[in-house]
Amino acid sequence: MSSSGSTTTTTRHITPTQRGYLIVNSHPEGCARSVTRLWESVPPAPTRGRAPVALVLGASAGYGLALLLAGLRRHGIRGVAVGFENAGNDRRTATAGWYRTARAAALVREAGGDITFLNADAYADTTRADVLKLLADRYGPVDHLVYSLASPRRTDPATGEVHHSVIKPLGRPYSSPSLVFDAEARPQLATVDLTPASEPERAATVKVMGGEDWLLWVRALADENLLGEGFTTVALSYVGSGITAPVYRHGTIGAAKEHLEATAREIQADVLAGRGRAFTVVAGAAVTQASTAIPSLALYTSLLRSALGPDRWRTAADQAVDLWAQLTAARPLTLDAHDRIRLDAWELDPAVQSRVAALWSDPAAALASDPAAPRWFHARFRELYGWDVPGVDYAAPVETAVPWPN
Repeated sequence: MSSSGSTTTTTRHITPTQRGYLIVNSHPEGCARSVTRLWESVPPAPTRGRAPVALVLGASAGYGLALLLAGLRRHGIRGVAVGFENAGNDRRTATAGWYRTARAAALVREAGGDITFLNADAYADTTRADVLKLLADRYGPVDHLVYSLASPRRTDPATGEVHHSVIKPLGRPYSSPSLVFDAEARPQLATVDLTPASEPERAATVKVMGGEDWLLWVRALADENLLGEGFTTVALSYVGSGITAPVYRHGTIGAAKEHLEATAREIQADVLAGRGRAFTVVAGAAVTQASTAIPSLALYTSLLRSALGPDRWRTAADQAVDLWAQLTAARPLTLDAHDRIRLDAWELDPAVQSRVAALWSDPAAALASDPAAPRWFHARFRELYGWDVPGVDYAAPVETAVPWPN
């Protein structure tokens, strides 16, 4: 993938090409406006004292992007943001994360911030070396490292072997209702059937989505004396409902999350050894490009939205604000028995989960009784790629050759 943007003017009319929960063409203006909406949803706060240095890995999407913008808007963070996106070509647009990053960088400039955006594979040793040099030359020791990577594959920097993650149950087959949409965006129920993962598939998923790379990053910072006083690092995780547990927490992804949590303890005890803190962060449900790839999660998320209603839903921005408040000691850490920071109480409230379980028992009736919930999910999914964003004229041609910042 390219690490620099083209300056060629490529104004054209584009339409989305959708394949299930994947949209090939992203809309530049729609992606930019979605980032602006995220930014504006974060309550600003006056920054006081020294601006913390942050390194955000996985900053072009999801919780990584929300944490980057919330950290700047409320705490004045500066530092390095790493994403891995495609600049596009004559046949298709750049990836949505490319356009989101361009808008995020513009917001940083408008706010007078100092964040360097790198388009690079965060799993690669060369990226680590580039980031370490940039930190040493420009920013100094890191106060906060946010690890929010989600990828279908990872190249082991030690061996060169490429590992591919899979989303499968462990031990037994999985069958579940799922939510799909027809060509007219009408919600439909389908069934997903998955065979159990093999041991090599489980191991490969742990290699991609576990904590091995997180450990390498923290160790590299420590080796280069780039750990700030009171250094804190967090890795984003998810537990979710018992409804989705067979394919998530008890499946291959769950095995990777367990490895991530074990890595937090290893980093805390061995690498940091009194020089800082390491936590996994259990976030609540969200509509992200990563989550839409998980079978049955679209249906679960829609029913959760129905059970909660619009006023009780906690967005990624809401949760990012909450997490930063805890990391900066503005409020106490909310830790569970495994020393994980919990942001998901709103989702796993027993009364809420009881309502979701009742809806799940007859999903067709649930969708029919509250059609706004699947429509909300569909709109949030499309917004990930810049489509269906209010205020955007999709009939007008748009410049697609947007340069990468810096």
